[in-house]
Amino acid sequence: MNERYGALGTHLLVELNDCNPSLLDDMPLLRRVLLRAAEEAGATIVGEVFHKFSPIGVTGIVCIAESHISIHTWPEHAYAAVDIFTCGEDFKPRKAANFIAESLQSRQCDITEVQRGGVSASLSAAFGD
Repeated sequence: MNERYGALGTHLLVELNDCNPSLLDDMPLLRRVLLRAAEEAGATIVGEVFHKFSPIGVTGIVCIAESHISIHTWPEHAYAAVDIFTCGEDFKPRKAANFIAESLQSRQCDITEVQRGGVSASLSAAFGD
């Protein structure tokens, strides 16, 4: 039997409900919010891509050295789905999640945390970690 050694990363699934709909359709604002969230949480930004849908909605991703922060918005439902995945120890994903929720004026923020990529102690030892 393999003993679990630890997770390779932490993945936050962030449900933002009852947000300000106009903020959810403002691509430049969403870009600023995600970039600032990454900075505030201690991430190293390496890239970004954002797309504005017609008639409404935005999808964006900020690639960070520690992994990524993404957002998908549905202004017509006052809802945004945010994913924050990190494999770094210095990056604080909950700080980023809270910053995004506050910036989008979410009245209900639900966060599910998932530990990803469990590594067994025997496998880790085999590779000298």
